Amino acid sequence: MTPKHFQNAVLTWFDQHGRKTLPWQENKTPYRVWVSEIMLQQTQVTTVIPYFLRFMERFADIKSLAAASEDEVLHFWTGLGYYSRARNLHRSAKIIVESHHGQFPSDIVELEKLPGIGHSTAGAILAIAFEKKATILDGNVKRVLARFHAIQEWTGEKKTLEQLWSLAEKYTPADRIADYTQAMMDIGATVCARGKPNCLNCPLQKKCLAHSLGIEKDLPRPKQRKTLPVREIILLILRKNADTVLLEKRPPVGVWAGLWSLPEIPTSATESEIKKVCLKRFAIEAKKATFCERFRHTFSHFHLDITPVEIFIKSTKSKLMEADQQIWYNLLAPAAIGLPAPIKSILSKLS
Repeated sequence: MTPKHFQNAVLTWFDQHGRKTLPWQENKTPYRVWVSEIMLQQTQVTTVIPYFLRFMERFADIKSLAAASEDEVLHFWTGLGYYSRARNLHRSAKIIVESHHGQFPSDIVELEKLPGIGHSTAGAILAIAFEKKATILDGNVKRVLARFHAIQEWTGEKKTLEQLWSLAEKYTPADRIADYTQAMMDIGATVCARGKPNCLNCPLQKKCLAHSLGIEKDLPRPKQRKTLPVREIILLILRKNADTVLLEKRPPVGVWAGLWSLPEIPTSATESEIKKVCLKRFAIEAKKATFCERFRHTFSHFHLDITPVEIFIKSTKSKLMEADQQIWYNLLAPAAIGLPAPIKSILSKLS
């Protein structure tokens, strides 16, 4: 199939079946496209939509995002995961306001200088928002091309990735670039899906090598999985009263960086040791410590087994550290701060 035939097949399918009413496609601006592309990294459209709408309602433009605090930005990201995306979004907004006079860059070199924007994301922004010829290679496009050409190697390998970029660039048209870019993402997401490819409704089916070989479900080849290590922690639910819980801000690097969490201690701690920690670390005299049911939260590179321990406070002998490191969190009037999903889940179950 020639590049022209490939493009025509993709665009004809898009005209009939493509998604054209997604929130970021309405009132389209470079800012809205950028935010959506960052949110869509490793996250499905159906999950992103409500987050995008809430985010836009609060941060309607680059200036309002740049002027906000990181805590507030993370608060509106809570539950979406991969929080470095939100921090990079916030940092980039500040750079655009300070160095580009609030105007979103329309040059791929300048775009790739911004935190969190790689070559594919920059290409998507240029193609969709500015209608400039640019190439994308997100997970959906990798899957379509890997199947179409029956590429047997893992798509994360350097040589394979170079091959896919070359193919993506070959097929990218000069005309209708925004529609073509959206179409390729749509075909990957809705037709050439990961688990159950709907080959009967695919515009590329007749020339798809993987389909002709009957191996479409086997491609792309997954990366050989390693057994994920397991870490264990205890999280302290220190309750000043029925409605107030102590939270600490996590360090700026590492797990849940910059988010607010329940205080963490090693899992080897006994009830008496936990009480000593409360007194020494927080100047808090604790009542009985109740160990709650352990649960698992899985990250991309390890499992985290969490044991919450609920402690009602008998008395507190001193003030907390600076307000930017520890706070009493009101369950009935929650502060607008960023919370990891497991912490938000624990707090939601407290009564």
